[in-house]
Amino acid sequence: MSEPQTTLQPASAAWGAVISMTLGVFGLVTAEFLPVSLLTPMADDLRITEGMAGQAMSATAVMALITSLLTATVTRKIDRRYVLLGFSVLLIAANIMIALAPTFAILLAGRVLLGVALGGFWTMSAATVMRLVPEKSVPRALAILFSGVSAATVFAAPLGSYLGDVIGWRNVFLLASLLGVLALVVQFATLPKMPPRGRATLRTLIEVMSRPRMKFGLFSLVLIITGHFALFTYVRPFLETVSGVTTAGVSGILLGFGVANFIGTYVGGALIARSLRMTIALMPLIMGLAGVGMVVIDGAVAPTTVLVAIWGMAFGGVPVAWSTWITRTVPDEAESGGGLLVAGFQLAIATGAAAGGLVFDTSGALGVFTIAGFLLLAASLIVTLGLRTAPVPAEQG
Repeated sequence: MSEPQTTLQPASAAWGAVISMTLGVFGLVTAEFLPVSLLTPMADDLRITEGMAGQAMSATAVMALITSLLTATVTRKIDRRYVLLGFSVLLIAANIMIALAPTFAILLAGRVLLGVALGGFWTMSAATVMRLVPEKSVPRALAILFSGVSAATVFAAPLGSYLGDVIGWRNVFLLASLLGVLALVVQFATLPKMPPRGRATLRTLIEVMSRPRMKFGLFSLVLIITGHFALFTYVRPFLETVSGVTTAGVSGILLGFGVANFIGTYVGGALIARSLRMTIALMPLIMGLAGVGMVVIDGAVAPTTVLVAIWGMAFGGVPVAWSTWITRTVPDEAESGGGLLVAGFQLAIATGAAAGGLVFDTSGALGVFTIAGFLLLAASLIVTLGLRTAPVPAEQG
């Protein structure tokens, strides 16, 4: 077992530093999602297929998964302020490399670099927030942090698509690099020095993963995120084939999802202040009921639009709730715990998309939404029956 590290909370909240991290998250997730809306011009310019261009997304996700597991160990002797600043520098460098890439290989290298920045920054986010605000303010600070994800979800794809037509895809990535510069400047001005704590190693990572609460929690998390991404990956085919919505209609409904998701991060933060366990169980329950509800009404457009927004709002609270759970479950090794959380997310994203694809090929969008909806309901029941959310003293496992 690792040596317990001190978990002293700051007397006052460094909200400027929290905002600076939110800017970093917004820049990272925006850069991650940009290829979704720029895939065709990127493929045409580089003379590759859209399928090959899509591997730019996969490369980022795979590297983020690897980095999330190694960050705490590799950077264990470095001040956390400089580590976070370093990841922001990587974000800027990655976007510039992508914007100037003469070949697909260079572009892929840029996306790999982005994956390092994304996985590393996410891994440290919950542990850093613990050191920036008092314990009672952690859920609120995490809600602010994850609002950066929701904002990027809302704006990255539609704005990237529009700007790509106006100024070209390469200039869009240059603009994304300027967003990274803004985040870096604000972080440099606001992030305090944060000497490393504990002795994070790969052995520590295994030990943290082996704790009873972590095993059950990570299993529950993977179920929830798998169900969500099975729904999310195939929501467009559902809306087009079952609801009969046009392309413009799909964009409008997904914009509603994104706006509701943004609001949901703050709703989640408020609910966590009342009961973390209730919040963690309630979110997949609402998401599951929304998914099954869309199947029951056979995709009727008006109620489906409302259900998609409700689903988006519920999911907005999921990352906030689970990051709060990590800070309470492994307060002595929050960085290693954060790495496992990010890894669980990435694994579930891949599993949800892949399993959803198998179901889609055999029983269509209705089959995907039915199975994913019931998976989310089952995850809610499992969390209700077995998840423990009370804070764990640092000296306990």
